[in-house]
Amino acid sequence: MHNYKIIVAYDGTRYKGWQNQKTTDATIQGKLEKILEKMTGRPIQIIGSGRTDAGVHAKGQTANFYLKDSYDEEELLEMFNQYLPEDIAALSVKEAGERFHSRFSAIGKIYRYRIHTGKIPEVFERKYVYSYNRPLDVERMKEAAEHMIGTKDFAAFCGNRHMKKSTVRSVYEIRFQETEEELQIIYNGNGFLQNMVRIMTGTLIEVGEGKKKPEDIPSIIASKNRERAGFTAPAQGLTLMEVKYH
Repeated sequence: MHNYKIIVAYDGTRYKGWQNQKTTDATIQGKLEKILEKMTGRPIQIIGSGRTDAGVHAKGQTANFYLKDSYDEEELLEMFNQYLPEDIAALSVKEAGERFHSRFSAIGKIYRYRIHTGKIPEVFERKYVYSYNRPLDVERMKEAAEHMIGTKDFAAFCGNRHMKKSTVRSVYEIRFQETEEELQIIYNGNGFLQNMVRIMTGTLIEVGEGKKKPEDIPSIIASKNRERAGFTAPAQGLTLMEVKYH
């Protein structure tokens, strides 16, 4: 068997997320698998590094798939981009080692969340930013973010309230980039729980609004209670930027 690693970019606006669903064909995984089936004549599973939610975008989602026969990498790349819809693109296709697994081999992920803070609504970027449309106290948000860095049990920031697996994750860095009308928050960690980045963002926004204090964060984390954390920020502001491997 030949193992191929693919890096994909997509605008998640009209999709129900990465993962295949029985009730719809509007998933990223489904679109990619349809092309592999068309090419090989048999169903081929494509394994993503993780599941992005409905409406979330990616500039560097990584996946892998196994083919019985060997294919030229450039031909595979051209095949994907010939048949993929215009809001999904294959950036690269490379044959990987037999043991490479897009999810289990990953050592880190970088996400970016965009918040429009200008008074005038953003027309052309509205599908890719959270239209908050008012200023935030970024210094307080930075102070709160410091309490989120490290290896911790992030159960309070998990959208799956019945999570049976470990909710411990390592957040290496939370970085803020400001312009006159936009705030970007970049999250770098070894992995993230369901909705975790969006809930962390919602919590930081509540700090920036004055609804929560930076010093509230440690007790929120210690509570492991989703009700204590902030709201889940809208999906369209979130983009998976990169998946890291050794």
